Amino acid sequence: MKILKFALLGVGRIGKIHAANIALNPKCSIECVYDIDSNAANKITSLYGGTVALSPKEAISNPSVDIVYICTSTPTHTKYILSAAKAGKAIFCEKPIDLDINRVNKCKKELEKYNIPIHIGFNRRFDPSHLSANERKNKGEIGKLEQIIITSRDPSGPTAAYLKVSGGMFRDMTIHDFDLACFILQNDPIVEIYATGDRLFSAEAKEANDIDTAMIIMKSESGVLCHINNSRHASYGYDQRVELFGNKGMLISNNQTPTSVTSYSNGNTSSKDHILNFFIERYEIAYKNQLENFVNCINNKKPTTVNFEDGRKALIIANAAYDSFENKKTVKINYS
Repeated sequence: MKILKFALLGVGRIGKIHAANIALNPKCSIECVYDIDSNAANKITSLYGGTVALSPKEAISNPSVDIVYICTSTPTHTKYILSAAKAGKAIFCEKPIDLDINRVNKCKKELEKYNIPIHIGFNRRFDPSHLSANERKNKGEIGKLEQIIITSRDPSGPTAAYLKVSGGMFRDMTIHDFDLACFILQNDPIVEIYATGDRLFSAEAKEANDIDTAMIIMKSESGVLCHINNSRHASYGYDQRVELFGNKGMLISNNQTPTSVTSYSNGNTSSKDHILNFFIERYEIAYKNQLENFVNCINNKKPTTVNFEDGRKALIIANAAYDSFENKKTVKINYS
């Protein structure tokens, strides 16, 4: 078994999660780390090994590196993807590829020159509960799929400073749900979308000229209807549910709790633990599974599970959602 050596670019919140998972995986090791904050990079190497690179170029061109792991700010993604591809390195890039579809399309065209595996970090595909529901759907347990309902509500909203550079709710938050819907639908593309939303509670969203609440209806080519509902706040925790409805039944991937204990007393009936509070806890296993899947694809020379085109399609759907929202109409989706 080959131990794959990683150059980790960016060790903010998401980069720290990936660093810990790389260090825990026996098939991986951190060769070098780059971050604009050298102190942050030093902290990671002191915990998990490797050296601190003084620049992205130094990290990417390191001859010992097999994989470039891109967790930097979104506007840098396409630049580092192309640099890594030119250097002949396999690539993992956090979502989204970019906020501008023109830059994504340009990057796609450039990538055609290189036969490099690339994985886009849509981790929810690897959540055991979501994955199990989808696999059971694929085996015919609920018959013909007719409806998908995805609920995704954060426990609290981000800062105004974050929202101003996030690309907006549909490109930042809902893009995960767009990808999950595509994953469930497989070769049945989403062809139309209607999106609505509002600013119901968040002063930060108002300052950033963003929304904090949304509902989206989509239709696939075969006629499957998909409903996505989002909120930037949920007083009871990180609300993550997927419902698959077919002509023979229904499957629900439900919220997760620390334990499965249910209590009954004269003060409550069927009381459970609070659901997990944020994505770090809720999708902890999904992040580990995603890395394992990616590493196995690289070692076995198989196509990556979530490729560049998957990331591109999710952004196209997000852009169509904004077209619908801003113009108050149903929009046909064009993937070309």
